[in-house]
Amino acid sequence: MKRLMPVLVVAGVLGVSPMARAAELRVIAGGSMTASLNALTPEFEKATGHKLSTHFDSTPNIIARINSGTPFDVVVVPVDVFKDAAARARFAPGPTIDIARVGYGVIVRAGAPKPDISSPDAFKKTLLATASVAFLPASAAGAYVTKVFERLGITEEMKARTKVQATPAQIAPAVAKGDAELGVFLTNVLIAPGVELVGPFPGELQQELVFTSAIAADTKEADAAKALIDYMRTQAATAVIKTAGMTPG
Repeated sequence: MKRLMPVLVVAGVLGVSPMARAAELRVIAGGSMTASLNALTPEFEKATGHKLSTHFDSTPNIIARINSGTPFDVVVVPVDVFKDAAARARFAPGPTIDIARVGYGVIVRAGAPKPDISSPDAFKKTLLATASVAFLPASAAGAYVTKVFERLGITEEMKARTKVQATPAQIAPAVAKGDAELGVFLTNVLIAPGVELVGPFPGELQQELVFTSAIAADTKEADAAKALIDYMRTQAATAVIKTAGMTPG
């Protein structure tokens, strides 16, 4: 990957002195942020001297991890995490800062016919005509997909068609290999070799999942955590987020 901007320039933007004490930041992030954060990490580390140790996971597992007392310094997670009162209590007081958002889409194997998903009725007919659909139910995004099935009145029918994947990153490969006819999830994680995007959910069923950031209440690295959040809002970082198929902020 090309360097996003000279290290000293980034450090200046963040107000970080090259001589500042380096921190080891423990980050918890939503699985759908994997591509963006993995791309941003090397440049942030060069610019600040801080090192990131990032754990990517689904929303239920993130909540369980936080509530179990696992130490962390900063999170970039679906807003659904903050709906859990116990988890929310582990963050420093104050507003959260949104980092990225992304909507939902459908993929097929490369070269396969693209079904009609242009309206809720067409989407329903396509889903009922499909033998298998890959997604990750146990996640914030998967919970919304399940709600869409409920809105379409096909919850029971989709149970037999669902090919549960362990991580978001496994959805596209499952479709590419032919293990599932369709992949349904956040569009940024559906961008992969061997598959083609059919399109976004029809407008009446579409919404965006927001990934937001917050600092742990008990962190000893609050300044470094804030530097990471500030970095993810720089022009260079938002360009990477866009490239990864997400909308910054």
